[in-house]
Amino acid sequence: MSPDDLPKLLTTEMPFGKHRGTYIADLPANYLAWFAREGFPSGEIGRLLALMHELDHNGLRELLQPLRGSR
Repeated sequence: MSPDDLPKLLTTEMPFGKHRGTYIADLPANYLAWFAREGFPSGEIGRLLALMHELDHNGLRELLQPLRGSR
């Protein structure tokens, strides 16, 4: 994880699928868990989805709250 990854979760939209257009940080937990089971896509989007899943799974979504104010 790089320092720029947390803000990217708030500004990168899901480019495909059921939640297309939803910011990565706002994806539902069950959708992130589905990717964790089935496999994350390659590239940056997969890396960000995996990071968001880790934050969600470990109850750390609140780490993004201070960054939301600057959005």
